[in-house]
Amino acid sequence: MSRPFSTLPVALLAVLVVTAGCAPQQPFYFFEDGDLSHYIEKATEIEYPDVDSATLDEVTGAIPPMTLDNPDPSEIWELTLEEAVRITLDNSKVIRALSAGPFPQVVDTLQRTPEQASTVYDPALIETSSGFDQPIGVAAALAEFDAVFDSYVRWQKNDQPANVGGFGGIIFSPVREEDVGSFQAEITKTAATGGTWYLRHNVDYLWSNSPIRAEPSDWTVSLEAEFSQPLLQGNGVQFTRIYGPRQTSAAGSRSFDANRVPGAYRGVMIARLHTDTSLADFEGQVRNLVNDVERAYWELYFAYRQLDAYVRARDRALEAWREQEAALVAGGVQDRLGRTRGKKEDVALARHQVFQFRGLVEDSQSYLYSVEGNLRYIMGLAASDGRLIRPADEPTTAKVEFDWYEAHSESLVRSVHLRKQKWMIKQRELELIAAKNLLLPELNAGGIYRWRGLGDELIDPRNRLSNGYGSMTDGDFQEWQLGLNLSVPLGFRKELAEVRHVQLKLARERSVLQELELEVSHALQETVRDLDKNYRLCETYLNRRVAAEEELEVWEAIEDAGMTVDEDRRLLAQQRLAQAEVDYYRALKSYNLAIAQVHFRKGSLLEYNGVYLAEGPWPAKAYFDAHRQARARDAGLYLDYGFTRPKVISRGAYEQHAGTGGLFPDGEPTPASEGFPEVIPAPPPEPLEQFPAEPVPAEPQARSVLQKAGPESAELRLVKPVAYQEVGAGTESRQEGRAEDGWKSTKRSGAGHESVANPPTPATDRNASGWTGVQH
Repeated sequence: MSRPFSTLPVALLAVLVVTAGCAPQQPFYFFEDGDLSHYIEKATEIEYPDVDSATLDEVTGAIPPMTLDNPDPSEIWELTLEEAVRITLDNSKVIRALSAGPFPQVVDTLQRTPEQASTVYDPALIETSSGFDQPIGVAAALAEFDAVFDSYVRWQKNDQPANVGGFGGIIFSPVREEDVGSFQAEITKTAATGGTWYLRHNVDYLWSNSPIRAEPSDWTVSLEAEFSQPLLQGNGVQFTRIYGPRQTSAAGSRSFDANRVPGAYRGVMIARLHTDTSLADFEGQVRNLVNDVERAYWELYFAYRQLDAYVRARDRALEAWREQEAALVAGGVQDRLGRTRGKKEDVALARHQVFQFRGLVEDSQSYLYSVEGNLRYIMGLAASDGRLIRPADEPTTAKVEFDWYEAHSESLVRSVHLRKQKWMIKQRELELIAAKNLLLPELNAGGIYRWRGLGDELIDPRNRLSNGYGSMTDGDFQEWQLGLNLSVPLGFRKELAEVRHVQLKLARERSVLQELELEVSHALQETVRDLDKNYRLCETYLNRRVAAEEELEVWEAIEDAGMTVDEDRRLLAQQRLAQAEVDYYRALKSYNLAIAQVHFRKGSLLEYNGVYLAEGPWPAKAYFDAHRQARARDAGLYLDYGFTRPKVISRGAYEQHAGTGGLFPDGEPTPASEGFPEVIPAPPPEPLEQFPAEPVPAEPQARSVLQKAGPESAELRLVKPVAYQEVGAGTESRQEGRAEDGWKSTKRSGAGHESVANPPTPATDRNASGWTGVQH
């Protein structure tokens, strides 16, 4: 008998099993309450950092900016250039910058690359750098010579079965049991000569169940002194101060440099050169900052003058439009010659002129607000605080002339770029000295002298023979070791490659210096040419302005005589006068910027603006300790070694405000004499060339360039030649300084930003001046 078999239930059961096995199942928890607020279903998201930072008052106190719809300031701030520089230095922990070009603007460099921003902390950061992410600083390089104390203590329990039998089982225990303890204290000191000194103390304790021991426990005490000194490679103060100390293992075995990258020089002299290089970079950034302040200041001055010119032109055009409109309403007015005034085309032309100048006024006013904002930014002020800055200083109109040979020699000595490059050359020269030392065989001498002691007690005053310290101090057990270790790489391939590499770097830096000198020479030449050009343009545009004003006065005189004038020509005369005024003040602005640019190129811009860079104040305790060290050194016995290794790498402090100091024969500055301000010789003044304005029929007598040429009641400054004298050379201009935040600001000699007029020419020749040509 056979039982029927159905496949349908079996298939359904298989499908259920497969389906249940593939679906994931969450586990069951007895105490689950359903609160999943701590669950976050994403790995990352944009979050706000938990940082407690203080926002500047200039940021929190900013108010809506001035615009064409909001043009009324609460106060006009008459600001001098000297005050602008002082405020800028006060507010420049982070050194800001404006864009290059004829129109300085705010750039978003800090927003794009904040890690590359220059700050007042940069020299100190290099000075205190540990050498991992930045060049090593002096403090870290000196720390390599600090004494180091190392110590350890260890305890150990041994319980080890031994495979012994027969006769050996009688002598040796089948189980070795030991209690072991060890202690070590060590002081290590690296010497400037490249050697290493050790003073080490060891204490060892041992308890053992060995039957062959006289006592089950004993204390072993030792005091040892060790030295290791390179004799060829790595030997000497000169190498160590450049390369840095090289660690050697015990007994003068082979040297090794832990964590030392090949070609990385970490000596004290290299670290100091890093600091000098960072100071040159910092000086360059401050110089650029002061230059940006001057650019923004005189650009704002020009913006005011441009706005004034267009406002006067708009008012004249508005007056002409009203006159034409009144004549048109009256049905036309005829003059004595029968010409009609008040025609529709003249009214439309005058109206067009009004709106044309109105647009220029609005554009100039908006540009003034923008330029004022640029000056506020570079000064570190709020974007808007209700005040409107207006320059209080008038630009220099006197002719400033620089003796080319004086300025050229000065630029080759005082340029911060050349000084930085010379520090780089000095660094490569020192590196080459150390690299050549690596060509010597590595021969190290080492030695150890040790006193030992043994006893069943560590310290027992009653029995000196049975305690470890008593046995050691008796001096009965002494050991010593002397040794030499020689290591010579066959061929010196790596060392020769390092020497060649440093030689190439030195050749590169010297070539870069030569090209930098050429570039500085060309840049100075271009700025001197630009200075002369802008002064000539000031003269030309002043004559143009005089001619345009005279032309307009002619038309106004004709109109006052009751005669009808050609409205088109009169309106064109108004346009020419407005444009002539704008061009003149633009040339005057460019002329003053050209003076500053000459100082910029020859390295005297900071002195020209009365800025002196100095180290910030130290804590009082630092001065106290330094004074004590100086007194201790003075009381010591001086040993004249006759030479210093390495040789002197600096020739004294750089004279930021050049006095009567001269130069070394190779162009390096020498210390200035005290009490005598420097007056750079200048050629005698020459009479100014007269450029008569073109005559017009109504007034054949042309004005001189030196007469009034502007629409204002106050006379403009006269354009006259002067002999150049170094601004700020007097001793009184450098007496007042500020020590806050490492800045010292000095006032200019005189009340304005203008050069001294017509000083007496000293009876001297060019070679007797304070600067001489740089010799290669």
